[in-house]
Amino acid sequence: MTTPFGTVPSEAIADGRATDAYFQRTRETLEHAGKNPHVVAEVTADQFPTGSFEVFTGVAEAARLFDGRPVDVDAFCDGRLFDGGPVMRIEGSYLAFAELETSLLGLLSQPSAFATAALECRTAAPDSTVLSFGARHVHPALGSVVERAALVAGLDGFSHVAAGELLGREASGTMPHALMFCFGEGNQADAFRAFDEAVADDVPRIALTDTFWDEVAETLLAAETLGDRLAGVRLDTTGSRRGDFRHIVREVRWELDAHGYDHVEVFLSGGLGPSELSALADVADGFGVGSAITSADPVDFSLDIVAIDGEPVSKRGKLSGVKDVYRTPDGGHHVTLADGDGPTEGESLLEPLVRDGEIVRDFELEAATERCLAEAEAVGFGSAGG
Repeated sequence: MTTPFGTVPSEAIADGRATDAYFQRTRETLEHAGKNPHVVAEVTADQFPTGSFEVFTGVAEAARLFDGRPVDVDAFCDGRLFDGGPVMRIEGSYLAFAELETSLLGLLSQPSAFATAALECRTAAPDSTVLSFGARHVHPALGSVVERAALVAGLDGFSHVAAGELLGREASGTMPHALMFCFGEGNQADAFRAFDEAVADDVPRIALTDTFWDEVAETLLAAETLGDRLAGVRLDTTGSRRGDFRHIVREVRWELDAHGYDHVEVFLSGGLGPSELSALADVADGFGVGSAITSADPVDFSLDIVAIDGEPVSKRGKLSGVKDVYRTPDGGHHVTLADGDGPTEGESLLEPLVRDGEIVRDFELEAATERCLAEAEAVGFGSAGG
């Protein structure tokens, strides 16, 4: 079956055809041999804590894979931070979920990477407005995946319209360089004025002020043109033309203040990442980040059977036996055998997700964001060792 934009249809994911071929061969072989053992399988990235935390998300979509299948699933809650040990545990007959492994790992690996990268940006500029501009770097079908992951990590908004429709959030954004080009050099004031006249009043007037002239010159032109209606300016200056970007931003801020436009905020975008946000947060009011999120390497999750018919098992290099994971009040992350004792005052992080094919958990974005930010503070995410 072909689809207009080259995406695998959702029904292929749900019924297990979005899989690696060897899982189909495994099913054929086990059914031929009359084998279908009761197993416990775990999804992990690292066996032991490494001191480096990542964000767990994608769990709502992963849960839907198991809808109607006779398995029990426990997992971290959306937005939890993890550092070693399982983030998900599946129990049931192996053939009830064998071919879901490929899709399951994909549904968790990339969103978790996006959210982790977004959290790095969030913690780099905790008091600034930070927006996700990264949807243009991924397949359009993944736009909402990027933007939801960014919101889980506490970013303030995003630019993708269709993602906003899915997530129930209004997309942010004002004008691109293309708009300025359509009016032409020397006519920037006409572009600013036309934008102000055309768009809804609830859209902030953020003028792009680095298209043709010096950033200060275009910024002051925008301020003179729109006056009190101008909420801010955005500098998206290409890296090769920036020179000392911090100095440019400080100069723009100085001249705005000197000319009586202290109400105008300064926003930055264009290839910025955590290090740039940290270095510029004291001179800018907000940022748009894109590739810093979408270029994140997928979290290297794997799914491994750790028990068969009640007996521990593992492949070489992995840990056998069913495990539990705990968070202690001091932010500690602990991995133990499930039938052992957890740490004193430890909170078990693997909670019921699916019971006999029925999803038993709600997924609220606001709760995931609150959880993610609270955990980031608790474990010292973004600091040395976090």
